[in-house]
Amino acid sequence: MLSRISPLQISAYTATSAVGVGKAPLAEALENSRSGLRANDFGDAPLPTWIGRVDGLEDVRLPEPLASWDCRNNRLAWLGLQADGFLEAVAAARKKYGASRVALILGTSTSSIGETELAYTQLDGTGMFPPDQRRAAVHTPHSLAMFVQQVLGLEGPSETISTACSSSAKVFASAERLIRLGLADAAVVGGVDTLCGSVLFGFNSLELVSTEPCRPFDAGRNGISLGEAAGFALVERVQGGADAAPLHLLGYGEASDAHHMSTPHPEGLGAERALDEALLRAGLPPEAIDYINMHGTASQKNDEVEGALVARRFPASTHASSTKGFMGHTLGAAGIVEAVISLLAIERGLKPGTVGTRTIDEGFGPQIRLAPEHGEVRYALSNSFGFGGNNCSLVFGKADAA
Repeated sequence: MLSRISPLQISAYTATSAVGVGKAPLAEALENSRSGLRANDFGDAPLPTWIGRVDGLEDVRLPEPLASWDCRNNRLAWLGLQADGFLEAVAAARKKYGASRVALILGTSTSSIGETELAYTQLDGTGMFPPDQRRAAVHTPHSLAMFVQQVLGLEGPSETISTACSSSAKVFASAERLIRLGLADAAVVGGVDTLCGSVLFGFNSLELVSTEPCRPFDAGRNGISLGEAAGFALVERVQGGADAAPLHLLGYGEASDAHHMSTPHPEGLGAERALDEALLRAGLPPEAIDYINMHGTASQKNDEVEGALVARRFPASTHASSTKGFMGHTLGAAGIVEAVISLLAIERGLKPGTVGTRTIDEGFGPQIRLAPEHGEVRYALSNSFGFGGNNCSLVFGKADAA
């Protein structure tokens, strides 16, 4: 039997995506239903699709001491870390607890594979990478965490979670366990994923990529729009006085139904289990949730399963939406970006709409909204449902409502 967890406070958080760097442009986009999707201009032979590309990433330069880590994914991590005073917040936590007591848990789906793809196009006559690509640490799935750990000067437990689309949602669950077990006093959590050939052509080979901007839960939806993003949060035990923060992580649920490599369980059993566990750990009934950030990829089966799940578990008054139409499906970064959106919803009393969608499929319930609304959000639920049945749901809330 699951028991309620002790809340963790969210002391700082930030996200960078196709709509801009940091929380301010993200909030503005959500407020005005402004999409950051564009016609695909990535690579030498762009697929006919739409993408959520971060502007100016090609021009970002890492400081000289970090130059050996250079790749698109680490550049985006560097850009994202500098927003919203996040570096300063982590520095304060490091000073307070000590570098060895701050954990780092990051999610990513492809990490720096884009750089590895490039290196394979530059093989010399003996089949070796060129000298400037012989950077073993960059060509590993753990590249992101090793890079960010060096940037932040952290020495605590470090994890890379790669469970497809739920990767950077599950980081919150791992952080709660590390802190509860006394292995860390605080944790930096987050995720980064960037566009690359493997992502674009891989999803296209699965016939999941739309030729137009994605339309989550639309009757005429025909696939996903891929994107790139970076997001981070600092979580720690609830503090008092000047160190208190107004936003809390209240619950999480994880499930791995392993029904199929890329198709969800037809009845959404794994997704529902993750949702139920999150609510149980938060000690909340479904009707307490004011806003749901749905996974909502705009693929036929994923939307069908999640739409039915939300319709049968939540009252008609619950405001639910997919935000994939703003920045695309950012894969391993989707969980953290949508956690940030959920935190912004609580902080600003803003319930985002479902941009790009025109006519909601008649099989879905009234919970799914197209237009943004304003009103108090005490509790928000964020769903992240990945390939292989790797599912995660998170519950966030106001500190005074916990």
